[in-house]
Amino acid sequence: MTAPLPSGSESGSIEQPAINIQDLHKSYGGFHAVDGLTVRVPQGCFFGFLGPNGAGKTTTIKMLMGLAQPTSGTMQVLGLRMPEQSLEIRRQIGLVPDDTLLFDYLTGAEYLEFVARLYGLPRPLARERGRELLDMFQLQENPRKLIGEYSKGMRKRVAMAAALIHRPRLFLMDEPFEGVDAVGARMMKDILLEQVRHGSTVFLTSHVLEVVERLCDRVAIINRGKVLVEGAMAELRQQAAESAGSLEDIFVRLVGGERYSEKLDWL
Repeated sequence: MTAPLPSGSESGSIEQPAINIQDLHKSYGGFHAVDGLTVRVPQGCFFGFLGPNGAGKTTTIKMLMGLAQPTSGTMQVLGLRMPEQSLEIRRQIGLVPDDTLLFDYLTGAEYLEFVARLYGLPRPLARERGRELLDMFQLQENPRKLIGEYSKGMRKRVAMAAALIHRPRLFLMDEPFEGVDAVGARMMKDILLEQVRHGSTVFLTSHVLEVVERLCDRVAIINRGKVLVEGAMAELRQQAAESAGSLEDIFVRLVGGERYSEKLDWL
């Protein structure tokens, strides 16, 4: 399935994609975590980046953030080259990492103010936006509570708030809904959809394929660091309908998975 070219602007020029990855490789010793990856993400798109455990999704996000250096290949993010222009790129990205590495000895308000100041927001504006985000994510009940005392779902919420505070153009979301309760997950999904409606781009990894099917405009499925299929969500839905299957069935078939068949006598 090939991706169509993005639409041109009124002047006839081709719009710069939010992410343009060409023949990207990342090796650790003899292991190829990313192996010739090519992905193009249009601006204003909700893009699902799918694959089994160990497929190379988190490694790709780390390279897009400049946290890992590629072995070879090229990356452009928001029209800028990574890693050469990594600082300028990071100013325009909101990140929710899979491991939600936060400062455990700060309160939620202190952490959000710290992040906002890193992005250059004046202190009064940083505090105001931090308060508003904590209210929106329902994290103001105990303002003195340290992040180290937060549950996993609360940590995801404050990470999401930190990703929003500087109004980025691109969101990199690595399993953002993992460990979040239904109310929090619905809120986060609605916020991300609203950001896309306002022209931002979301690059999402998730193992919950129903969530991807509900949210994403386009998807790429990768395995062993390579793209297996990439295209519009509507095309994958049509393919699933024609084969009387689901996105999950397509995913399992592409990555070489099989249905559970073996049984244990004691289980």
